[in-house]
Parts: sequence; structure tokens; C-alpha cells
Amino acid sequence: MSVEIVHVLRGDKVESIHRGDIVGVNINKNILFEYGDSLKRTFWRSAAKPFQAIPMIEAGGIEKFNFNSTELALICSSHGGEVKHVELVKNILYKIGKTVDDLDCGVSNPMHVKTYIEMLKKDQNFTKANNPCSGKHSGMLALGVLREYNLDNYIDINHEIQQEMLKSISKITDLKIDDIDIATDGCGVPVFGLPIYNMALAYAKLADKNRKESLKKISSAMTENPYYVAGTERLDTIIMEETNGKILAKLGAESVYCMSIVDKGIGIAMKTEDGSYRALDAVIPSLLLKHGYIEKIEYENIIKRVKVNIKNHRQEIVGKIISVI
Repeated sequence: MSVEIVHVLRGDKVESIHRGDIVGVNINKNILFEYGDSLKRTFWRSAAKPFQAIPMIEAGGIEKFNFNSTELALICSSHGGEVKHVELVKNILYKIGKTVDDLDCGVSNPMHVKTYIEMLKKDQNFTKANNPCSGKHSGMLALGVLREYNLDNYIDINHEIQQEMLKSISKITDLKIDDIDIATDGCGVPVFGLPIYNMALAYAKLADKNRKESLKKISSAMTENPYYVAGTERLDTIIMEETNGKILAKLGAESVYCMSIVDKGIGIAMKTEDGSYRALDAVIPSLLLKHGYIEKIEYENIIKRVKVNIKNHRQEIVGKIISVI
């Protein structure tokens, strides 16, 4: 059963409560800590993206297309659709001989609010490159070009690209394919349902000192280029920046959140029961501090950059979002 993880205070009184499930796992598959149900099943959503990049990397895509670490970070990202993100998407596509029109992720407004407003002011059309999943889709197309697959309907679960993705997810999570639930993600590709324990195990493997080369490349790319994993004022980026990459962080839709304690062989996964993102800014830094994965100064620097204060229309602080784990 999910447990209380965050309280939303107005004044000093609890006004709302967020519940969730959290688990920490080491490379030896041992549970280090658990809040709620470590076997809670949910969809991995975009927190699966680092592992969806594995088939392209292991097929030699980085060498074939001369992808740099910034581009690999974007392939693993849920980017904000900011100008630099869009430019990098186009650069990846150029390297593989494709264009934005070849993406099948759908048109989306930028997640980054200031970019969204600026585009509206300039009467600019949103494109598929603004979609937060356009990096992942570019990586899928890269795999398809490398393998010489027919790219028609590459988002279908029966397409060779998606079958490679599914096998990758099965292997990294130690689950049989039949034990993984399949539905459709916001960008049209298959999304994977599994216990948060297995999500944490995958992130523990990503954090293992002796991890295979493809996982080293993914980990390094994400922690060295945190802006391209998420973007301005985003929790993933803030955590990786403020910890100098010793914590790898990745958000998934509906408030799935996963982290690696880099080189320590520890993975963490959580799901907020109601899908609320506001709980994450409070609970994630507190969780990392409580279990000794970050220093007090790192915690304080993260908290300064996230949204844990509740303000009224007069910009007065009238409440706070706090972790209760």
C-alpha cells in the first residue's frame, strides 16, 4: 500500500497529502530501503529512455553517426523544447539523413513555459522537435537507419525497432517479456509496465562501476550534459548539476522518478500515487539527504532551485511542500 510521502502545508496546517511508493536497490538485488510497496506496478514512461538507447549504441550507432555525448544525452531526454534542444534534435536527424518530418512522436508545445510563451508571441508553430520525446524518437530512427529497417510505422510494437527496445528493457530489468505490460506512451511508442523494484534494479546497473560500455556511455552523457536531459528549472537537471553528476536523475510521466547513485551500484525508483509532479521537488532531495547520498550543502543548493514554497497572487509565501519520509 502506498504511504504518505509529502504534505502540502498552508500556514502550519496540512491541506493536502501525496502518497507514493519508493524503493532503493543495490547491484546485488538487495532492497536497501522501501517506503510503501517495492513491487508496485506502474508504467515506466520516460524514465525508461536511457535503456531504450542501448540497442542503437550496441549496434555501433555512436561511431557510425559520430554522435557526441550531448547528442546521446538528448536521445535519453525528456527535454523542454527549448531552442538549444530543438537545434540538437535537428542535428541528430541531419547526421542520420532524416528530418523533423520523419519523426512520428506528434507535435507538442514546449514543456519549458518561457519558450512556449515566446513562440506564441512570435506566432511560431510548434513542431515535432518541440516534443519532449523527439530525442528518443531520433535515436530510434538512428537504429532503424543503421539496421536498414523499413521505417514505416516504426512506433508499432511489432516493428523491429520496438522489438529491440522491448528486449533491451527485458534484459536490464531482469524480467521476462511476458511479465512486462505494454500500452501506448504519449509519443505513440510502446510503454512498459513493471514493478518499481525492477526499475530501481535497472538504475543500479546503470550505476555499477563495472557496467558494460553502453551503460557507461549513457551514464556519462547524462551526468555531463544535464541541461540536455531535461532543461531550465527542471529537477533532473538541477540534481545532476548540484551534485556534479554523482546522482543521475530521470523523470517519467505521471510522476515516475528514477535515480542512479553513480559508481555505487545503487538505483532508486518511485511513483507518486496521484501522478502529481509537485511532490517530487520536496521528496527527492530529502530522500537523497536522508540516506546519505548527498551532502547538506548540496541539499540546500537543490532546495533553493526547486519549488517547495507556496505563494499567493501577491507573491507572499503562504505555505510549503514538505517531505514526510
